[in-house]
Amino acid sequence: MNRDQQRARRAAVQSLNRLAQAGVTHLGRPTTDALLEAESPLEPAAEEPVTAGADCLEIVQADVAACQQCAELASTRTQTVFGVGNPQARLCFLGEAPGADEDRQGEPFVGRAGKLLTRIIEACTLTREDVYILNVLKCRPPGNRNPLPDEVRKCRGFLNRQLELIQPEFICCLGAVAAQTLLETDLPIGKLRGDFHEYEGVRVMCTYHPAYLLRNPSAKRIVWEDMKRLMLELDIELS
Repeated sequence: MNRDQQRARRAAVQSLNRLAQAGVTHLGRPTTDALLEAESPLEPAAEEPVTAGADCLEIVQADVAACQQCAELASTRTQTVFGVGNPQARLCFLGEAPGADEDRQGEPFVGRAGKLLTRIIEACTLTREDVYILNVLKCRPPGNRNPLPDEVRKCRGFLNRQLELIQPEFICCLGAVAAQTLLETDLPIGKLRGDFHEYEGVRVMCTYHPAYLLRNPSAKRIVWEDMKRLMLELDIELS
């Protein structure tokens, strides 16, 4: 299965899941008229421009910038922090929320933890421009506290829309908040890491947050083992 087929499969899985969540249990067969009106399977579909995904992400980004759902976050933020990287990336790195540096610069993972993440990505023979980096929350929680459940719930729609547009093959969740939010589980990160999980047809690897590594350098070896396993699945050879 090539990458286009994989992306089509993931899009189909996401569409079916959304229908199931809406209560749809059966899909009827299309009528003859509908089939005649549909594009002929013998004719190649017109290719979307490479910038189409980026344009759609810009629309979501504008919605995020205008969001006022969480009064405390909206009143204390400097700006929203949407995401950065390749809008057609095979791999996304998902964190929990912006910190002070991210709130000031408007870009995820640019502080001390972000610099460590950059080194991890580069050790995997990739760059930040090859992947897509985003957070569960798009606003900095005051004092860098953990996101509140209601804040996560209100911001979840933006995260879902981002991932639907990017359609990555893999997601690497950094830390417990990101992993538990994406996978909708209460399991601790120590139980989630080390094995692949699935989200909407996308394979998910969970590992420790770079900020945790700054406090616990001995855990870097564990994260590197997770990265090596992830790169193996991406067919990226590491020395």
